[in-house]
Amino acid sequence: MTTLDIEGKKVSVFGSENASLPLVILNTYGNEDEEVWNECQKLNCPPFCLAAISNLDWNNELSPWKSPALYKNDGEFSGGADVYLSFLTNKIIPVICDSTGSKPSYLALAGYSLAGLFALYAAYKTDIFERFVSASGSMWFPSFEESVKSHNFIKKPDCIYLSLGNTEAKAKNKVLATVQEHTESIFELYKSLKIPVIFELNKGNHFTEAAIRTAKGIKWILEQ
Repeated sequence: MTTLDIEGKKVSVFGSENASLPLVILNTYGNEDEEVWNECQKLNCPPFCLAAISNLDWNNELSPWKSPALYKNDGEFSGGADVYLSFLTNKIIPVICDSTGSKPSYLALAGYSLAGLFALYAAYKTDIFERFVSASGSMWFPSFEESVKSHNFIKKPDCIYLSLGNTEAKAKNKVLATVQEHTESIFELYKSLKIPVIFELNKGNHFTEAAIRTAKGIKWILEQ
């Protein structure tokens, strides 16, 4: 593993320095980077490199636009995704490639929860990524489905992986409880656009086996 500090972001790079391997960018909430990598190895993923980014301002840098907090004592979503995406594509990824000497065969973007939402949002804002993982993605985010249906991809994705826990729609919060209906609607849209896409329901709630769910998504996109 190689660890980089890029303007306050911790980037952990796993895998061979083979210049031709796919590079999967994973935005993480905490320190689950090594756990996700280990789960990928257990699943016998095809060879790839993983760059896991942490120290994110989660509710700001991964939210596409402003939205109120879900709970009284939580922070609001301040809509800094465009700024962070520019930093990711113009600064972080070039530093990763320069530091490791890699020239990836393609770039993929993966994330869990709000980072999964960000992964899909990025597909409508940049053409740098070709494959996407949205594991238990926050498709409940207000107006996101409407935005997806009213915009076109910058470049048609090679494939998209979507997943949820099978009890996430039973959340007590009314906004969170919409997650499955929105995810299924977006899934049907992508199928209609002839994009290779899968929607997988995993056992458990939003917080069940996040690293395993993320690894399953990474394995699927690598095998397409």
